[in-house]
Amino acid sequence: MPVTVVRFNLVAPGAAPASLAARYRAALEMAAYADEHGITTVQTEEHHGADNNWLPSPFAFAGAVFGATRNIAVTVSAVIGPLHDPLRLAEEIAVLDLLSGGRLVTVAGIGYRPEEYALFDVDWKRRGRLQDELLETLLKAWTGEEFTYRGRTVRLTPRPYTDPHPLLLVGGSSKAAARRAARLGLPFFPSAHLPELEAYYKEQLTVFGTEGWTMMPAAETPLLHLAEDPDRAWSEYGGHFLHEARTYASWQSGDIRSAVRSAATTVEELRAEGVYRILTPEQCVAQGLDSLVLHPLAGGMPVEEGWRSLRLFAERVLPELGG
Repeated sequence: MPVTVVRFNLVAPGAAPASLAARYRAALEMAAYADEHGITTVQTEEHHGADNNWLPSPFAFAGAVFGATRNIAVTVSAVIGPLHDPLRLAEEIAVLDLLSGGRLVTVAGIGYRPEEYALFDVDWKRRGRLQDELLETLLKAWTGEEFTYRGRTVRLTPRPYTDPHPLLLVGGSSKAAARRAARLGLPFFPSAHLPELEAYYKEQLTVFGTEGWTMMPAAETPLLHLAEDPDRAWSEYGGHFLHEARTYASWQSGDIRSAVRSAATTVEELRAEGVYRILTPEQCVAQGLDSLVLHPLAGGMPVEEGWRSLRLFAERVLPELGG
């Protein structure tokens, strides 16, 4: 059966706090519904200072999802590692791992927006070294033993639920990220379908004498929306997808590779491109995708339309997939 994912980044351009609060509550209700219907994963992410209210606190959101669900995993893809205090992040993840019974998956990246580093007064040029320190600190902290941190002896409690530690992957699209993952014996999460980078990671595992594995997006990993009439849905809601696609593209330089990067500048181009797809339930099943990523609240999508998409997916796609 394919992997089934519901993605939330809570984007809502120009939304007032009351509207945002309603959207956050809807996302939690959708996560609970997804859990009840056997969807495997909620995916969320981290960005800061975005004009369109992109979610900045994925772990707070993950905790709320865990409180509303029993089985579904939450993947934070990705946390911007160098923006976090390593000791505090170790504690946050440990507590969420305990609360969820091991359902948290963390992908640690270094980000690609210098303005986010400036917001928190973190040196962009030191991001690689800061990421190394963060990952090394997390692994040491979760042992429950004393270790040296910035010249001091420290020990963190409680220990996480998952043994030997919560699932932690290194994300990125560079050789430096692949090498970092291999050196630490951590699994690697390429940000796009990059077989050559996966091969390099495996070479580096041999160099460092470590073990690891890759969780790589498939060659096709579109963001999906379900509708009885795709033409009508594109006409009415395509602007929401285009807003997210254009925002995402504006943040990324030419050397950043992403499974969901779009070059479209109009709704018509976006539809033809295939990064975002509005499909009938039957069309969705016929895609034959290894990973089905539903994005019900994309780009400020009206909550009611998000629910229609999710229900179509749960009621008419999942049963055909064996879910």
